[in-house]
Amino acid sequence: MIAGMSREELLHEALVRSRESFVPFPGLELRRRAGWVQLVTPLFRSGGFNEVALAQLEADEADAVIDATIAEYDTLGIRFRWTVGPDSRPADLGARLARRGLVGERGVMMAAAVADVPADIGPGLTVERVEAAQLERFAAVSAEGWGCDPEPLRVYHRSVLADPDGRSHSFLAYVDGAPAGVANYVAHARSAFFIGGVVLPAFRGRGVYKALLAARLRHAAARGIAVVMTHARASTSAPILARLGFHALAELESYSRP
Repeated sequence: MIAGMSREELLHEALVRSRESFVPFPGLELRRRAGWVQLVTPLFRSGGFNEVALAQLEADEADAVIDATIAEYDTLGIRFRWTVGPDSRPADLGARLARRGLVGERGVMMAAAVADVPADIGPGLTVERVEAAQLERFAAVSAEGWGCDPEPLRVYHRSVLADPDGRSHSFLAYVDGAPAGVANYVAHARSAFFIGGVVLPAFRGRGVYKALLAARLRHAAARGIAVVMTHARASTSAPILARLGFHALAELESYSRP
């Protein structure tokens, strides 16, 4: 149990709710049917909002669906990822993707009670919530951190700021006044999903990641959210989060072009 939620409830938030962690915007196409969730967004050619988030396929149809899906993204000139989680099938889906040249990266679905994670921001660090005045700087830092074009990020975050539901929140961190990193989260009815955290190389090792985590925790707590979720890279952020009080729920693999 974490903040009164059972393991089954936590897994539902981390798996199902995480697939809803975006604000609709012009150009994004959500394809949803039984056993399938996919995003296709030609505006984001170098990554982001292009993903097969759920694929539950019969063994005799899987290869054809995989080939058609990869071919569509390739035709559009889009970099994408294919997430293989504990509810994906067939059981050898990851191996089938690897045979087509996609490379898997191990991730960990993690959860924590907001009250159990330190929310301190170290000296010399400041974090502000992104509003219209910070949008250009936020997009520039995000683009530098992720190695992508800033214009699609501007388009998306204009939609975030205009969203009447106000579910998505972005944050910009500074080290001694210099922009150093960004992070986001999406608020759901029972949890918050932390996503999109990146620190610029020149500022790593100075507490920026923890400061962005703390700012989001404080903001989520003020909204009455008791549980936070994230999909962490096993080789980088997952060990940090584990030391801070996050608990591993299950593993997943994210496949993409090398």
